[in-house]
Amino acid sequence: MKTIESNIQQSCVTWFRYQYQQFSKLLFAVPNGGFRNQATAGRLKAEGVVAGVADLIFLFPNHGFHALCIEMKTDVGRQSELQRQWQSEVEKFNYKYIICRNFDDFKKQINDYLTIKAI
Repeated sequence: MKTIESNIQQSCVTWFRYQYQQFSKLLFAVPNGGFRNQATAGRLKAEGVVAGVADLIFLFPNHGFHALCIEMKTDVGRQSELQRQWQSEVEKFNYKYIICRNFDDFKKQINDYLTIKAI
């Protein structure tokens, strides 16, 4: 399941970097997942890795939000409890958090986020 999620995320990032070249360095992955041996996991935790952080962060403020946090899931994927807790924390401080389940969903969410709303 993680491979499917990874493939979707890779397609999304590739499209974003092509479509929005001016913002390409503002969208980045947070590599929290994957197997780590105990020493590496301990080092990463000491460096500040936080469980539950969204897969992608887009550091662009818009629509009154400070940034966009994107969690990638397959159609059947579900957030972990730590992911739900992290979502709750960032939403308290006016960060937009979304879950994208496929490329079309990601594309729509990004385009909506970057579209200027009429006043």
